[in-house]
Amino acid sequence: MTASHKRCGIYCMPVPEHTGVIPRSLLRENAYRSIRDAIVDGTLAPGERLNDAELAQWLGVSRTPVREALTRLEEAGLVHTKPGRYTMVSPIDARAARAAQTVTAAMHELAVREAVPQFSSVEIAAMRAANERFAEALERDDVNAAIASDDEFHGVAVIASANPALRAVLEQFTPVLRRMERLRFSSWRGRDSVALHDRIITLCETGDAEAAATAARDNWLSLDEAFDLDPAPGSAD
Repeated sequence: MTASHKRCGIYCMPVPEHTGVIPRSLLRENAYRSIRDAIVDGTLAPGERLNDAELAQWLGVSRTPVREALTRLEEAGLVHTKPGRYTMVSPIDARAARAAQTVTAAMHELAVREAVPQFSSVEIAAMRAANERFAEALERDDVNAAIASDDEFHGVAVIASANPALRAVLEQFTPVLRRMERLRFSSWRGRDSVALHDRIITLCETGDAEAAATAARDNWLSLDEAFDLDPAPGSAD
Protein backbone atom coordinates (compact mmCIF):
# COMPACT_ATOMS: atom_id res chain seq x y z
CA MET A 1 0.00 0.00 0.00
CA THR A 2 1.41 3.37 -0.98
CA ALA A 3 1.59 6.44 1.25
CA SER A 4 -1.26 8.04 -0.68
CA HIS A 5 -3.38 4.93 -0.06
CA LYS A 6 -2.63 5.08 3.68
CA ARG A 7 -3.76 8.68 3.86
CA CYS A 8 -7.11 7.59 2.45
CA GLY A 9 -7.64 5.01 5.18
CA ILE A 10 -8.71 1.82 3.44
CA TYR A 11 -8.21 2.63 -0.23
CA CYS A 12 -8.12 5.43 -2.73
CA MET A 13 -7.31 5.68 -6.40
CA PRO A 14 -3.51 5.92 -7.00
CA VAL A 15 -3.38 9.27 -8.78
CA PRO A 16 -0.09 11.24 -8.75
CA GLU A 17 0.72 13.50 -5.82
CA HIS A 18 0.67 16.78 -7.77
CA THR A 19 -2.44 18.95 -7.82
CA GLY A 20 -3.57 21.77 -10.05
CA VAL A 21 -1.36 20.64 -12.96
CA ILE A 22 -3.65 21.74 -15.79
CA PRO A 23 -3.82 25.31 -17.12
CA ARG A 24 -7.30 26.78 -17.11
CA SER A 25 -7.16 27.03 -20.90
CA LEU A 26 -7.65 23.80 -22.82
CA LEU A 27 -9.18 22.11 -19.78
CA ARG A 28 -11.03 19.44 -21.70
CA GLU A 29 -8.09 18.45 -23.89
CA ASN A 30 -5.55 18.52 -21.08
CA ALA A 31 -7.79 16.52 -18.75
CA TYR A 32 -8.19 13.91 -21.48
CA ARG A 33 -4.47 13.74 -22.19
CA SER A 34 -3.48 13.58 -18.52
CA ILE A 35 -5.85 10.73 -17.69
CA ARG A 36 -4.98 8.93 -20.93
CA ASP A 37 -1.26 9.14 -20.20
CA ALA A 38 -1.79 7.86 -16.64
CA ILE A 39 -3.58 4.84 -18.11
CA VAL A 40 -0.96 4.22 -20.78
CA ASP A 41 2.00 4.47 -18.38
CA GLY A 42 0.33 2.20 -15.83
CA THR A 43 -0.25 4.78 -13.07
CA LEU A 44 -3.91 3.83 -13.47
CA ALA A 45 -3.73 0.07 -13.95
CA PRO A 46 -6.11 -2.25 -15.83
CA GLY A 47 -9.20 -2.84 -13.69
CA GLU A 48 -8.60 0.29 -11.58
CA ARG A 49 -11.86 1.93 -10.49
CA LEU A 50 -11.94 5.60 -11.45
CA ASN A 51 -13.44 8.25 -9.22
CA ASP A 52 -14.22 11.49 -11.05
CA ALA A 53 -14.00 13.56 -7.85
CA GLU A 54 -10.47 12.29 -7.11
CA LEU A 55 -9.43 12.83 -10.73
CA ALA A 56 -10.82 16.37 -10.61
CA GLN A 57 -8.87 17.07 -7.42
CA TRP A 58 -5.65 15.70 -8.93
CA LEU A 59 -6.06 17.79 -12.10
CA GLY A 60 -7.29 20.92 -10.34
CA VAL A 61 -10.47 21.15 -12.42
CA SER A 62 -14.18 20.66 -11.97
CA ARG A 63 -15.81 17.30 -12.60
CA THR A 64 -17.21 18.38 -15.98
CA PRO A 65 -13.96 18.16 -18.03
CA VAL A 66 -13.10 14.94 -16.21
CA ARG A 67 -16.42 13.34 -17.15
CA GLU A 68 -16.00 14.50 -20.74
CA ALA A 69 -12.49 13.03 -20.77
CA LEU A 70 -13.75 9.70 -19.44
CA THR A 71 -16.38 9.59 -22.18
CA ARG A 72 -13.69 10.09 -24.83
CA LEU A 73 -11.48 7.47 -23.20
CA GLU A 74 -14.35 4.99 -23.25
CA GLU A 75 -14.76 5.62 -26.98
CA ALA A 76 -11.03 4.95 -27.40
CA GLY A 77 -11.33 1.65 -25.50
CA LEU A 78 -9.22 2.69 -22.52
CA VAL A 79 -12.10 3.07 -20.05
CA HIS A 80 -15.13 0.88 -19.41
CA THR A 81 -18.28 2.13 -17.72
CA LYS A 82 -21.20 0.22 -16.24
CA PRO A 83 -23.87 2.90 -15.65
CA GLY A 84 -24.79 3.28 -12.02
CA ARG A 85 -22.06 0.90 -10.88
CA TYR A 86 -18.52 1.86 -11.83
CA THR A 87 -16.07 3.43 -14.24
CA MET A 88 -12.81 1.54 -14.58
CA VAL A 89 -9.65 1.32 -16.65
CA SER A 90 -10.32 -1.27 -19.34
CA PRO A 91 -8.48 -4.58 -19.01
CA ILE A 92 -5.72 -5.27 -21.53
CA ASP A 93 -7.26 -6.81 -24.65
CA ALA A 94 -4.76 -8.31 -27.11
CA ARG A 95 -7.36 -8.50 -29.88
CA ALA A 96 -8.15 -4.81 -29.53
CA ALA A 97 -4.42 -4.05 -29.58
CA ARG A 98 -3.98 -6.06 -32.79
CA ALA A 99 -6.81 -4.11 -34.37
CA ALA A 100 -5.19 -0.86 -33.24
CA GLN A 101 -1.87 -2.06 -34.65
CA THR A 102 -3.38 -2.67 -38.10
CA VAL A 103 -5.02 0.76 -38.20
CA THR A 104 -1.93 2.50 -36.82
CA ALA A 105 0.34 0.83 -39.38
CA ALA A 106 -1.95 1.92 -42.22
CA MET A 107 -2.09 5.50 -40.97
CA HIS A 108 1.70 5.77 -40.69
CA GLU A 109 2.06 4.31 -44.17
CA LEU A 110 -0.26 7.03 -45.45
CA ALA A 111 1.51 9.73 -43.44
CA VAL A 112 4.91 8.88 -44.93
CA ARG A 113 3.51 8.62 -48.46
CA GLU A 114 1.98 12.09 -48.15
CA ALA A 115 4.89 13.63 -46.26
CA VAL A 116 7.96 12.57 -48.25
CA PRO A 117 7.32 14.99 -51.16
CA GLN A 118 7.26 17.81 -48.58
CA PHE A 119 10.41 16.74 -46.72
CA SER A 120 13.50 18.89 -46.49
CA SER A 121 16.81 18.31 -44.75
CA VAL A 122 15.16 19.64 -41.58
CA GLU A 123 12.69 16.75 -41.36
CA ILE A 124 15.37 14.18 -42.20
CA ALA A 125 17.61 15.56 -39.46
CA ALA A 126 14.73 15.50 -36.97
CA MET A 127 14.01 11.83 -37.75
CA ARG A 128 17.67 10.91 -37.44
CA ALA A 129 18.02 12.72 -34.09
CA ALA A 130 14.86 11.06 -32.73
CA ASN A 131 16.13 7.64 -33.77
CA GLU A 132 19.44 8.28 -32.02
CA ARG A 133 17.57 9.15 -28.82
CA PHE A 134 15.44 6.02 -29.34
CA ALA A 135 18.53 3.81 -29.61
CA GLU A 136 20.11 5.40 -26.53
CA ALA A 137 16.91 4.89 -24.51
CA LEU A 138 16.78 1.23 -25.49
CA GLU A 139 20.39 0.76 -24.38
CA ARG A 140 19.42 2.19 -20.98
CA ASP A 141 16.27 0.01 -20.85
CA ASP A 142 14.31 3.24 -20.44
CA VAL A 143 10.92 2.30 -21.88
CA ASN A 144 9.38 5.72 -21.24
CA ALA A 145 12.13 7.55 -23.12
CA ALA A 146 12.10 4.96 -25.91
CA ILE A 147 8.38 5.34 -26.48
CA ALA A 148 8.67 9.14 -26.41
CA SER A 149 11.50 9.06 -28.97
CA ASP A 150 9.63 6.60 -31.15
CA ASP A 151 6.62 8.93 -31.10
CA GLU A 152 8.89 11.83 -32.08
CA PHE A 153 10.38 9.82 -34.94
CA HIS A 154 7.05 8.85 -36.47
CA GLY A 155 5.56 12.22 -35.61
CA VAL A 156 7.81 13.98 -38.13
CA ALA A 157 5.95 12.42 -41.04
CA VAL A 158 2.57 12.75 -39.34
CA ILE A 159 3.06 16.49 -38.89
CA ALA A 160 4.50 16.98 -42.38
CA SER A 161 1.56 15.16 -43.95
CA ALA A 162 -0.70 17.97 -42.67
CA ASN A 163 -3.60 15.52 -42.66
CA PRO A 164 -5.91 16.22 -39.70
CA ALA A 165 -8.06 13.13 -40.30
CA LEU A 166 -4.98 10.90 -40.15
CA ARG A 167 -3.84 12.55 -36.93
CA ALA A 168 -7.28 12.09 -35.35
CA VAL A 169 -7.24 8.35 -36.07
CA LEU A 170 -3.75 7.97 -34.62
CA GLU A 171 -4.77 9.97 -31.55
CA GLN A 172 -7.48 7.39 -30.86
CA PHE A 173 -5.66 4.13 -31.58
CA THR A 174 -1.99 4.67 -30.70
CA PRO A 175 -2.56 4.75 -26.89
CA VAL A 176 -4.19 1.30 -27.03
CA LEU A 177 -1.15 -0.08 -28.82
CA ARG A 178 1.37 1.67 -26.57
CA ARG A 179 -0.39 0.32 -23.49
CA MET A 180 -0.02 -3.24 -24.75
CA GLU A 181 3.68 -2.73 -25.48
CA ARG A 182 4.41 -1.29 -22.05
CA LEU A 183 2.54 -3.89 -20.04
CA ARG A 184 3.45 -6.98 -22.08
CA PHE A 185 7.17 -6.46 -22.52
CA SER A 186 9.20 -7.84 -19.62
CA SER A 187 12.19 -6.20 -21.27
CA TRP A 188 12.35 -3.83 -24.22
CA ARG A 189 12.35 -5.80 -27.49
CA GLY A 190 12.30 -2.90 -29.92
CA ARG A 191 16.00 -2.84 -30.80
CA ASP A 192 15.30 -4.07 -34.33
CA SER A 193 13.25 -0.91 -34.81
CA VAL A 194 16.43 1.19 -34.80
CA ALA A 195 17.53 -0.42 -38.05
CA LEU A 196 14.00 -0.23 -39.45
CA HIS A 197 13.94 3.48 -38.64
CA ASP A 198 17.29 3.93 -40.39
CA ARG A 199 15.84 2.31 -43.50
CA ILE A 200 12.84 4.64 -43.41
CA ILE A 201 15.16 7.64 -43.08
CA THR A 202 17.27 6.53 -46.04
CA LEU A 203 14.22 6.02 -48.26
CA CYS A 204 12.77 9.37 -47.22
CA GLU A 205 16.09 11.06 -47.94
CA THR A 206 16.18 9.60 -51.46
CA GLY A 207 12.56 10.70 -52.05
CA ASP A 208 11.18 7.18 -52.56
CA ALA A 209 7.77 7.83 -51.02
CA GLU A 210 6.27 4.42 -51.84
CA ALA A 211 9.15 2.38 -50.45
CA ALA A 212 9.39 4.60 -47.38
CA ALA A 213 5.65 4.25 -46.77
CA THR A 214 5.89 0.46 -47.02
CA ALA A 215 8.83 0.45 -44.61
CA ALA A 216 6.86 2.56 -42.13
CA ARG A 217 3.94 0.13 -42.30
CA ASP A 218 6.24 -2.86 -41.85
CA ASN A 219 7.86 -1.18 -38.84
CA TRP A 220 4.53 -1.06 -37.01
CA LEU A 221 3.52 -4.56 -38.12
CA SER A 222 6.83 -5.91 -36.76
CA LEU A 223 5.31 -5.66 -33.28
CA ASP A 224 3.40 -8.93 -33.89
CA GLU A 225 5.54 -11.03 -31.56
CA ALA A 226 4.70 -8.72 -28.64
CA PHE A 227 1.09 -9.87 -28.60
CA ASP A 228 -0.27 -12.75 -26.56
CA LEU A 229 -3.87 -13.60 -27.40
CA ASP A 230 -4.63 -15.24 -24.06
CA PRO A 231 -7.49 -13.42 -22.29
CA ALA A 232 -6.15 -10.58 -20.17
CA PRO A 233 -6.82 -10.48 -16.43
CA GLY A 234 -8.69 -7.68 -14.74
CA SER A 235 -12.07 -7.87 -16.43
CA ALA A 236 -15.09 -6.84 -14.45
CA ASP A 237 -18.59 -8.21 -14.34
